[in-house]
Amino acid sequence: MFKKLCKSITPLMLLAAVPALADEPVMSKFKLTLGGYVKLDYAHNSNASGPTTNTAGAAAPSTPSATAVNNRDESIFTAKQSRFWMKVAGPELMGAKTNAMIEADFYGSNALSNEFGNMRMRHAYGTLDWDTTQVLFGQTWDTFGPAAADTIDFRQGGDSGTPNNPRVPQLRLTQKLNLNSDNALKFVVALQNPVQDNASGSVTYGSGSNAYPLVTGAAGVTGKPYGSVPNVAGQIMFTSKALGVSPGFMGLGMNPLQVGIFGMYGNEKVIGYKSVDTYGYGVYGFVPVLKSQDGKGRAMTLSLETQAAMVGDLNVLNGTSIAFVGKAADPIINPAKGFDLYAQLKFYPTQELGVTAGYTRRGIINYDDYKTATAVGGISAAASGTFQVYNEITYLNLTYDLNAAVRLATEYEHHVTQYAAKPVGAASDMGQNNVFRLAAYYFF
Repeated sequence: MFKKLCKSITPLMLLAAVPALADEPVMSKFKLTLGGYVKLDYAHNSNASGPTTNTAGAAAPSTPSATAVNNRDESIFTAKQSRFWMKVAGPELMGAKTNAMIEADFYGSNALSNEFGNMRMRHAYGTLDWDTTQVLFGQTWDTFGPAAADTIDFRQGGDSGTPNNPRVPQLRLTQKLNLNSDNALKFVVALQNPVQDNASGSVTYGSGSNAYPLVTGAAGVTGKPYGSVPNVAGQIMFTSKALGVSPGFMGLGMNPLQVGIFGMYGNEKVIGYKSVDTYGYGVYGFVPVLKSQDGKGRAMTLSLETQAAMVGDLNVLNGTSIAFVGKAADPIINPAKGFDLYAQLKFYPTQELGVTAGYTRRGIINYDDYKTATAVGGISAAASGTFQVYNEITYLNLTYDLNAAVRLATEYEHHVTQYAAKPVGAASDMGQNNVFRLAAYYFF
């Protein structure tokens, strides 16, 4: 009888102990911290585009079309943006703290159904951290372009003005120089995986409706891009506590005044053609217009974030809509050039309620080169009219935190894509999409 009683009580004792165990750090070989969030996303699109919003390519919600298929509206749910991460704090090395992080979500390739969301590696990196120096190795955000539009749509304006969404393998050095107790300079330099790693198979002047095959003229050999050296990217940022701090991305952290420049350079080679420079440079700013009263609370704070960049051959980073411009059988091709603009205001009237409004725009600057570009087989970019002159997004979203774990959010986005001429079968040279979005988060 006593043994049966013990067997009955033991599981209850273990269950009762779970809350106490949860207060202790999870341990592996070293100290391990778990986190992430569950997110349910609902979107209603005036042009069917799926749960995320994309303004480039054949399936773009803002691509004008005369067909009912591309002009139908839709309502769609997904939970595939849900993610989790693990952070590790390890032993010291040469006076530096050692840390690592791995993060994944469920937007992997071929994840066509919500029931088959495939795991995708987002971040996987280790760091050595001294007081003013950090060495990072692994995969994380591209060093080019610090800004990301704070949209509920997790593409974050990536193809219409904030070309920094890719997470790339890299080796990065960050050095901080303290000028005084309030002001500092930060220098960042990174060797990064070149953008051409995504261009498998034949080279094109873009993707989707922007795809024009690029072949080596008479030989008829399909070209493939390659690079002999990695890309180099860097930032120089001035930070100051003079204006206090205000909420940054998703309102989860507080940022001081930041002003600086950034850039990237690489070289892309194509068989049968001369090499093409891949580059970008720009300016960035974050201003706490209304600062936090205690450095932690968000009530009555206002943040301004802005970024502008000039880019060439940055279609993989979504800085440009296509990669190259040139003429058929001509050994000289040039980078497709463009500009990217972004500005955003974030206001918290209360600790729980956040209001964010922003505008992003991506456009071309060498219009004549785009118009005269031709591809093999007599396809003319000008004749097809499928190259994009500009993409823009205007957005407004509200977030409300019910507690430290649960957040509700809603968003309206207006997308516009202007083409040089009417795409085949389209009734207009301009496409538009209106997106209404609802989301629920559970942070853990």
